[in-house]
Amino acid sequence: MAIEEHSARQYYKHNRFQQLRGFCHAAQTGSISKAAERMYLSQPSVSLQIQALERELKVVLFERRGPKIKLTPDGQVLYELCLPLVDGMETLPENFSARRGNCEYGRLDIAAGESTLLYLLPNIVSSFAQQYPHIRFNLHNVTGRDGLEMMRADEVDFAVGSMLDIPDDIIYYPIYTYDPVLITPLDHPLSRSGHVTLEEISKYGLILPPRHLSTWRVVKMIFQQNHLEFRVTLEAGGWEVIKTYVALGMGISIVTSICLTGKENLHCIPIDEHFPKRSYGVVMRKSKFLTPQAKRFIDLMDPELCNRIELNLSGA
Repeated sequence: MAIEEHSARQYYKHNRFQQLRGFCHAAQTGSISKAAERMYLSQPSVSLQIQALERELKVVLFERRGPKIKLTPDGQVLYELCLPLVDGMETLPENFSARRGNCEYGRLDIAAGESTLLYLLPNIVSSFAQQYPHIRFNLHNVTGRDGLEMMRADEVDFAVGSMLDIPDDIIYYPIYTYDPVLITPLDHPLSRSGHVTLEEISKYGLILPPRHLSTWRVVKMIFQQNHLEFRVTLEAGGWEVIKTYVALGMGISIVTSICLTGKENLHCIPIDEHFPKRSYGVVMRKSKFLTPQAKRFIDLMDPELCNRIELNLSGA
């Protein structure tokens, strides 16, 4: 009997990591079936892992609402405790390899929006690929909302982009700053001046990104604060598309200088007295441990940033 009890304890300890892993993936994805897909297990297997944790801890970890699940307050406590352990175990091979001086292999997943991918990252990605040719590199072209979900589900190491509203479970490290600019056709009435007022801008139709994106919200806020109306003549996705249609005379636009090369057939007017500057940087899930590959990439953006991230993780 004693031998059987000892074996059962050993089996349970061996299984504990899998149970915590299943629990964390279910918490991140909000779904038992999605957690099972990520772990290459069956849905009943992950359900049994979570049920075993609930029996041992004598708590309910998830509220179950059909196919979707949500952490209970007790589940949130366990998630915050065990996530760093699970992250640490899952990145153990890469971290062990890094400690032995080998960061040449592994995988790196980064989420970013189109403007970041087109204007900010190309030189950094090129440099990284040259230095670490054997690291599998994946860039995910997603909007801010989808990027947040990918970070929460641990489908990417981090995101690069611009953040205005930062959720409680996310941390943002701004690195680069760009100016707001009004762009017009070369023969537009506003192109005759190097300075424009908001009232002058409000007289002309604007071409803006889709309204669910942050640029629209910023423009709306600034005009409302100044008790002015504005008119949108065209919604267009992507700064390249917007620049093209401004050059065709379809309207004027308010953009961030990150998208301007100086070779466009456009007139550019600084408007930083009216609109805020825009920062771009690294976006991460709080308590997310960086792999050695992620650290190498971030070092190319800001050599001091990884130290700040590690200080935040340590609670210093």
